[in-house]
Amino acid sequence: MTRLAARTTALLTAVALVGAGATLLAGCSAASVGGTGTGPTATASPHVSAGALGAGFSDPDQPPAPEATIRPEPGSWSGVHAPADYDVVLLSDAGDAADDAPTRTLVAAVESWADDEGVTVESVTAASPDDRIAAVTRAVDAAPDLVISVGNHMVDPLAAVSPTALHQQFLVVGAEIAEPTSNVTAADWTGGGFRGEGLGPSSHYDPATFTRERADRALRAGLAAVLHDLRGIVVWVR
Repeated sequence: MTRLAARTTALLTAVALVGAGATLLAGCSAASVGGTGTGPTATASPHVSAGALGAGFSDPDQPPAPEATIRPEPGSWSGVHAPADYDVVLLSDAGDAADDAPTRTLVAAVESWADDEGVTVESVTAASPDDRIAAVTRAVDAAPDLVISVGNHMVDPLAAVSPTALHQQFLVVGAEIAEPTSNVTAADWTGGGFRGEGLGPSSHYDPATFTRERADRALRAGLAAVLHDLRGIVVWVR
């Protein structure tokens, strides 16, 4: 067995063990709204109180297809803000947060945004590689309005768990999920683009592009998409 195959097998086994409760919860949530369990089951978006999208964010007459990429005009998200009582879980890996400069920049951007917006943020950090799947599950169990994931090492665990937690919305900043379900939105840019161990960094990956200004733009653009039901897509910022 190849190293990648072994890691994939171990990852899926871990998901089967720790994700059972989340799977049941997702199924119950789907049933409660008359769904089939095959799509997102989040409650209605609070976009009415979040502010309007500006011109050029996306084409309202042609909503993006699942997994599509939109390229909003700069600043078209500036009128959107987190609604009152919005709460967030910030999901990261302890090693990334300590040793990886791009991840530290993303964490700082989320914390600064939360201070500006009056958003409550609970940090959920994977203590070790073996704790990453469990950390995603802990984030879901906290039942926030949104889980914001930062750092490359959380991409694979998030990809594994998110399909069993369709009631929970996720936003990945500075990276992407290779095949996201409709409850996972990504905010990325040229220079970001990690999509998991099987694919690795994109050819244009550049840690130097992870500046506070760019991280802030991506975070706010991604949040604007989530709040306006443009989910399961990639929001590409310039």
